[in-house]
Amino acid sequence: MKRVLHITSSPRSESSISKKLGNAVVEKITDKYPDRVLKKRDLANPLFPHLEETHINAFFTPAENRTSEQLETVKLSDTVIDELLEADIIIIEAPLYNFSITSTLKSWLDHIARAGKTFSYSENGPEGLVKNKKVYLAFSSGGVYSEGERQAYDFVVPYLEKTLGFMGMTDISVVRAEGLSVPVIQETALQKGIASIIVE
Repeated sequence: MKRVLHITSSPRSESSISKKLGNAVVEKITDKYPDRVLKKRDLANPLFPHLEETHINAFFTPAENRTSEQLETVKLSDTVIDELLEADIIIIEAPLYNFSITSTLKSWLDHIARAGKTFSYSENGPEGLVKNKKVYLAFSSGGVYSEGERQAYDFVVPYLEKTLGFMGMTDISVVRAEGLSVPVIQETALQKGIASIIVE
């Protein structure tokens, strides 16, 4: 039985291409693992909170010394970290917004990237603690960023690969629905992205 965590980050509803692409990844995983257990985390509804000073202070206070207010403050972060650690397969929908990820996806990363929880430091340097995961990034964009002159403007895939890799998630596959605003190729961009999905 595979445990699947599906992260959506687009503020758009079902018209979102990244959601359609992410759902296609889920469907192909379901075809291969019919008994899979799916957990979905929508970062846009309800809106996932950005970090505030209260979060930072609570994170850096030893658990045994936290006040009741601090325990409440870290509850969401602890919950999403548990979801991450429990999953075998993680699907992250990542539409390109102004060359980067959505602010809610950044907030989710800020809540899960915690020393002692998802990574640690030693005399040998940092070590990711979230290991043995398969990650699929469902990327969507109006232009084409996988190649050509616009490739340098893609701060979504490199950032996610580095950030997730820092936490130990290095087995990452990227599926792209790109060129959604480009004449000629826009009509087949989503279908091409779906056709590129290979579930391992």
